[in-house]
Amino acid sequence: MTTKLKIAQKISREINITQQESKFFLDCFLGKISDQSKTMKIKISGFGTFSTKRTLERVGRNPKSKESYIIPSFKKLTFNASAKVKGDLN
Repeated sequence: MTTKLKIAQKISREINITQQESKFFLDCFLGKISDQSKTMKIKISGFGTFSTKRTLERVGRNPKSKESYIIPSFKKLTFNASAKVKGDLN
């Protein structure tokens, strides 16, 4: 599993900056994606698109007790990988 720390370490090695600077850069980048994706789509060419999607209110059921309850609608972040990323994975 790759963590933010491992990504920051790789960035610091590849572009010759300190690990603190690369972690700061990574945190800022992810923060901007999180902030902007609440209001609009974010397309990173050659990587993919981040966007929000609203789920519908629906009925859920507890499998043990068989009780039904309402699951409210909410926003969730979605990611669609670009064709290049999909090709690299396959």
